[in-house]
Amino acid sequence: MQRTQTRFRHGALTAGAAVLALLAAGCAKVSAGTQAGDCRDDGDWSGRQEAAWLRTAVAFHRPADGAGPSYEEASVVVRPPRTGDVRVLCRPLDVQVEFWTLTARATGPELSFVLRYGLSADGSRTRTVAFPSSLATGQDATCTRGLVAAYAGRPLAGGELPRVTGDLAAAGDADVRFGTERIGGHRLLPARDSARCDANRSKPGPAPTGSAGWDIYHP
Repeated sequence: MQRTQTRFRHGALTAGAAVLALLAAGCAKVSAGTQAGDCRDDGDWSGRQEAAWLRTAVAFHRPADGAGPSYEEASVVVRPPRTGDVRVLCRPLDVQVEFWTLTARATGPELSFVLRYGLSADGSRTRTVAFPSSLATGQDATCTRGLVAAYAGRPLAGGELPRVTGDLAAAGDADVRFGTERIGGHRLLPARDSARCDANRSKPGPAPTGSAGWDIYHP
């Protein structure tokens, strides 16, 4: 009889331990699920998806101030998204904010690197990057404009760098092309000396090398 009671107690204890283990495992899963539900899973995002998120988070404050004597009030702001899924990202994104100058040349706009600033963003706080004062006005009466872009991931490689199609003086944001889908946003800044760009546009083209009519000495 005593052996039977001992076996019963042992079985009850074993069953109780198993129930407690299952409950603990269940609670752990619920806790993990709750933590995962508090943030937005971005572990498998492509460059295009990262750019789409960044597009809702990046803003360019007062870029038109570049037309004045300095960019003192202009900045790029990466803030928590205000539309769509506004949860914090589970894995912060590497974000690059990069500045260039574009100078009008006979062969087309010439791109020059100015500054690149790297930061981490997950939508939990606001990050602000001021425009560099070294965005040049151009030399030798050339038409020069600034360009700024915010993009996800590593710094741009050679084939991903921006280019401007058409006349630099008249170009807008839509005329800037990048060789990558990682761009969250960009701005082509106004010339700080618009007279130089206007002068470049008003220059007459080269005179034709030959006459369209017959030469008087033509046989």
